[in-house]
Amino acid sequence: MSDAQAAKHEAAATAQNKAGVVVLEPLSIPLLATWATCGLYMLLPPTMTLGPRWLLLAVVTAVLIPLIIFRLRHRFFQSHVCGHLTAGIITLFSAYSLFTLVRDLPHHHDSPVQMLEAAGLLWVINILIFAFWYWRLDGGGPHARASRGHYQTGCFLFPQMTMKNSDPSWSPRFLDYLFVAFTTSTAFSPTDTPVLSRWAKLLTMLQSIISLGVVVLVASRAINII
Repeated sequence: MSDAQAAKHEAAATAQNKAGVVVLEPLSIPLLATWATCGLYMLLPPTMTLGPRWLLLAVVTAVLIPLIIFRLRHRFFQSHVCGHLTAGIITLFSAYSLFTLVRDLPHHHDSPVQMLEAAGLLWVINILIFAFWYWRLDGGGPHARASRGHYQTGCFLFPQMTMKNSDPSWSPRFLDYLFVAFTTSTAFSPTDTPVLSRWAKLLTMLQSIISLGVVVLVASRAINII
């Protein structure tokens, strides 16, 4: 980002802060993605889930209800904590299922078709989980980014930040982070969005390793079937 662009973004943010305007990102898409993740988890074989298949959905919903209430009451710190807790719970359940998939692969506890379906589901769940973490951690989270009124010191260099006539108040939303997570899992690296901070680089490396591992497992299982 050039100095002129940075100054333009800073001026827009200052004007927005003086006016007391904080444009919050709607929670509709992140909430739908969260429940979609729980729905995908329920499709896993019972031998690969942590507890009953409905347990993740029940626990996550129990945390999301206070998150929504805190958000509506503008208690953003509590909402932020609930958001991290939700992402952590989903990560824990998914990590257990991924471990179970790798552990049971040589023992053939499930049919080949079930193993392939489980690997595909976990691959998609992995994308959604990392999208949640990028969205939650980058720039202090969605509310912190909205409060600043612009996105200049984040952990990712989005294409909108380098455009000459970009909107000074532009800030990434959940779908932007979902795209970063998707390209990281498919290309094993971000494509049009360079990673700037060390923690984000570590996360993208971890995501690429998990995605590559799942793809290798699927390929090896498919070869055995053929």
